[in-house]
Amino acid sequence: MPKMQIQRIGVLTGGGDCPGLNAAIRAVVRRSLRHGWEVYGILEGFYGLMEGKVRNLTFDSVSGILPVGGTILGSSRINPLAQQEGIRKILENAEEMGLDGVIAIGGEGTLRIALALHKAGLPVVVVPKTIDNDVVGTDFTIGFDTAVHVAVEAIDRLTTTAESHNRVMLVEVMGRHAGWIATAAGIAGGAEAILVPEHAFKLSELVKLIEGRRLRGRRFSIVVVSEDAKVVLDMARLKGALRSPTRKDEYGEVKMGGIAELLASKLRKVIDSDVRTVVLGHVQRGGTPTAYDRVLATRLGVFGADLVQQQKFGTMAALQGNRLVSVPLTKTAGKVKKVDPEFYKISQVFQVP
Repeated sequence: MPKMQIQRIGVLTGGGDCPGLNAAIRAVVRRSLRHGWEVYGILEGFYGLMEGKVRNLTFDSVSGILPVGGTILGSSRINPLAQQEGIRKILENAEEMGLDGVIAIGGEGTLRIALALHKAGLPVVVVPKTIDNDVVGTDFTIGFDTAVHVAVEAIDRLTTTAESHNRVMLVEVMGRHAGWIATAAGIAGGAEAILVPEHAFKLSELVKLIEGRRLRGRRFSIVVVSEDAKVVLDMARLKGALRSPTRKDEYGEVKMGGIAELLASKLRKVIDSDVRTVVLGHVQRGGTPTAYDRVLATRLGVFGADLVQQQKFGTMAALQGNRLVSVPLTKTAGKVKKVDPEFYKISQVFQVP
């Protein structure tokens, strides 16, 4: 079957924001314009595609946005798959706008939506972004490096104040189902313990680490806690398990947070230390992207446009090693990339009781 002539494409950013989105948009637009296409920015994610909210993008539109955080297109967590006739509206609008392809920049939710739309007939390519770095098929996602950088800077600052006041600081970072941020930031920040979803951590072991440091004259400790960390309560007065409190937002998406304060309340019962918690939250999503994220976003954005040119729809642009490859959406959507056990083991080398 002969390939169609690409003339006009759309680009959107879906789900939560992260540093590097504008760098990816810029790359998609510039590469597409050099291919001779018209480019339309779809506003507010897939919701904008449902409602026909678009703007024409030119070289001038993306000038100066490389170092800017957030997304000039806006985003939304509204899931068209959960909306009445959401897919039909998207397909009709894409046809009415004459879009020959759509590049969706997003994470877990975007991948699931993109796969459903691809099966329904929308020519779509995904560029992976998420600070959680939990997308299967790519080594790194846009936003992860910056989020780790922010977390490490916070840990560095918290270490000095913890040491000044002999405190145990529990630093809660994002990572709903995978502890990539916690592991990387904990290793880089020299944390005494790193608690992640992939590995259940015993309370007795944590207490042993903290008390062991006190016996050696180190009366402060930094513990990095992923928001979905698993903690086993295995002490005389404390039994069971701790899991992050969950709730659903207005879009039906599960939200987590609060595990650090839950853990702190248990620790205060068994150790004689001042235990404090710091939840970094959305500060990890904001601000200027690191140089690495700018380069990664640029590479993936350019490659995403090239996948459209090659009409390799239903795929995701991915980084494997130092190579850019296309990964079928069927191989990545609905899956979660867990922390490599060998990577996590590095942190255990420095857990000295």
